[in-house]
Amino acid sequence: MTMSDPIADMLTRIRNANTAKHDTVDVPASKMKIAIANILVDEGYIAKYDLVEDGKFQTIHITLKYGEDKNQKIITGLKRISKPGL
Repeated sequence: MTMSDPIADMLTRIRNANTAKHDTVDVPASKMKIAIANILVDEGYIAKYDLVEDGKFQTIHITLKYGEDKNQKIITGLKRISKPGL
């Protein structure tokens, strides 16, 4: 199955992992997604990210950031504003 909007998929994975209070989330890598992850680190929304080589594919391993405990979420809302196509 092809992905029609890979950036929205990345944001959804982060949002879902954050809601489920997971420590990490894995996202298929691309240059754009790496740039977005870098911005999220710079702005303090995620703790860090690592690129993981999986054969010929790369994956972004994102470590989510929480407050004092996991009930204090740093990311409270995540939304894609500009959509591809129209």
